[in-house]
Amino acid sequence: MSQEFWRWKEYNKKVDGAKDWKDAKIITAGVDVGSVSSKVAIMTDGELFSYSLMRTGSDSAQSATNALNGAMEGTGLTLDKIHYVVGTGYGRVNVPFAKKAITEIACHARGANFIWGPTVKTVLDMGGQDCKAIKCDEKGKVTAFLMNDKCAAGTGRGMEVFANLLSVQIDQMGDLSFTVDKEPDPVSSTCVVFAKSEAVGLLRQGWTKEKVIAAYSSAMAHRVFTLLEKVGVEKDFVITGGISKNRGVTQRIEKELKLTALARPAKYDAALAGAMGAALFAKALVEKSK
Repeated sequence: MSQEFWRWKEYNKKVDGAKDWKDAKIITAGVDVGSVSSKVAIMTDGELFSYSLMRTGSDSAQSATNALNGAMEGTGLTLDKIHYVVGTGYGRVNVPFAKKAITEIACHARGANFIWGPTVKTVLDMGGQDCKAIKCDEKGKVTAFLMNDKCAAGTGRGMEVFANLLSVQIDQMGDLSFTVDKEPDPVSSTCVVFAKSEAVGLLRQGWTKEKVIAAYSSAMAHRVFTLLEKVGVEKDFVITGGISKNRGVTQRIEKELKLTALARPAKYDAALAGAMGAALFAKALVEKSK
């Protein structure tokens, strides 16, 4: 079986020191079914209890179920004990056990507000299918947003294509992009199909894999920078989504912005911001019903 260089790691975890679900008054879950990965965050009285990140397959409903089972694994918790589930993300309407669907834009803003605090004013969500520049207030409520067109360039899917093309493990691409002696010009193509063809041409010209990765990372960062410029970036600025873990892209975005994103608190995963926001909305809906 050939190695799948594009494949992100799947994982699940029960948070150390979290309030046990048996002691909680309100148990909620947020299910973020993205185009590349499905995330679940389970919260006990508004604090993160457990989570999972799984690959999204061709069946959104099954992907949501797999991710929920991953988050509940080893905890003794079952779906019937969860008071409210909110679905979000690309496949939010296909979460079979969700009582409500809320857009990922609202959920990422709310989740970022929870993870980094009320000073957050601009959120960049770098997902598998698209990128969103979101402005929000001190309560995590969206005040404005812009998203790129649905094209793989500038997204996690685009990075997967390049990982496979270059036979480089996807979680190593960020570090490798900084091993070049001199920063190359960005690839010129804005479409990932043409960028892939351009990269093949550059390799034939004698470019190293590292140089091609740097050129693509730079192009991806610039594409996102133009999106952020249009919405207007205010401090504090944070990055959510899977690509937030790729410093080859994030540090180049920061360089163009001349602004450093807030560091992620160690206890949280920025890829879970949407799922956490959904779980927090679920808690508010339970409280409202009471």
